[in-house]
Amino acid sequence: MNCHQLAERIERIHPEATARDVARLCLLLSNHLDNMPALDSQAELAQAWHDMGIRLQAATDQHAAMTAELEELAGVAPESFSAEQVWSLIRAIKVQSQVLQLYIGTAVA
Repeated sequence: MNCHQLAERIERIHPEATARDVARLCLLLSNHLDNMPALDSQAELAQAWHDMGIRLQAATDQHAAMTAELEELAGVAPESFSAEQVWSLIRAIKVQSQVLQLYIGTAVA
């Protein structure tokens, strides 16, 4: 299955999806799976879609939590950061790395 075929199937399943959403889902699914032909099966596509949705929601939730922490840190002078605040920055970098990995499909160092 190629990207165009996957996009057509997604559009049939969810005709209300915007072009941006269809493109995003094609990218996320193709990065998530090593075996794109497996998506020829409706059941496999549904399972992959579900799995990707869970991963994306988890990453989104982590990102939202880290954004709130970073907004709090923005009001603090960097030279007065505590060890806990430095760890918050490190966790934020890790969360950003995980979100990026979903979209580029490779491990981020």
